[in-house]
Amino acid sequence: MDVLIPVMAAAVRSGTPILYATLGEILTERSGVQNLGLEGLMLMGAFSGFSVTYSTGDPWLGVLTAFFVGVAISAVHAFLSVSVGANQVVSGLAVTMFGTGASSLLGRKMIGLTVKGFGKVPVPLLSEIPVAGPVLFDHDPLVYISYGLVLFLLWFIFRTRQGLNLRAVGESPVVVDAMGLSAARLRYLYTMIGGGMAAVGGAYLSLAYTKMWGEGMSAGRGWIAVALVIFAVWHPARAVLGAYLFGGVGAMQLRIQAAGTSFPAPIMMMMPYLFTILVLLVISVKKGKGILIDAPGALGVPYSREERT
Repeated sequence: MDVLIPVMAAAVRSGTPILYATLGEILTERSGVQNLGLEGLMLMGAFSGFSVTYSTGDPWLGVLTAFFVGVAISAVHAFLSVSVGANQVVSGLAVTMFGTGASSLLGRKMIGLTVKGFGKVPVPLLSEIPVAGPVLFDHDPLVYISYGLVLFLLWFIFRTRQGLNLRAVGESPVVVDAMGLSAARLRYLYTMIGGGMAAVGGAYLSLAYTKMWGEGMSAGRGWIAVALVIFAVWHPARAVLGAYLFGGVGAMQLRIQAAGTSFPAPIMMMMPYLFTILVLLVISVKKGKGILIDAPGALGVPYSREERT
């Protein structure tokens, strides 16, 4: 237990930025829009959040800035995907390339700088519970917010009329328009909110996880989030499992390296990504055997109200 508890706690911290991005992409894809720009959004969120925090000393303002930067960038993706009807894969890749290049260019002079950021805030009483306390309730505020976000999305998506509209526009925008709602407006809204959440995941990296800025610090986590949406079958609760599993594998490989093992370090660093590929392979095999993979029916399909039949 002396080894397992720290690893599990590290898995929660390491998985939190991925969880934010995965939840954001679940919202986006539930509306029928695919956004492969999570890596770029996380990098821009990490940079913008860090730069504002470094300038003002207020990490909450940094998180808020990161969210709105993600919203603004995702609005461009929504315009191309929803209004123009452009290929969503191409548009998403463009977001990633923009975010990677812009964050690298703008953040060049901030490499190596640090901020106070978010520190641990143990939850009274709950943090003293054996095992669960140090694993779940001895973290920074953004971790606790991610818990609440998961619970909120579970309620919102499956228990509210707005959530029903979200699921409907992802399944059949024609039906949503027939109900008197705007499929385009809903897709814009959830693409922008989802992008903002992914950017907050990036801000977590620079303001809580490392408390510094470095080029490419998302290290592929955006792509992992895209994969975990499939693993989670577009369900927020399963997103938690996927994010923490990835975080746990990453934390474990760091522990093994710290123990002085002779196993090659590059291969150890590949473990979390190999694990994700393995999970997707298993899911693909299940899909091939006819096991239901509950993807939104209209995911990635451009829709124009004027062209509907």
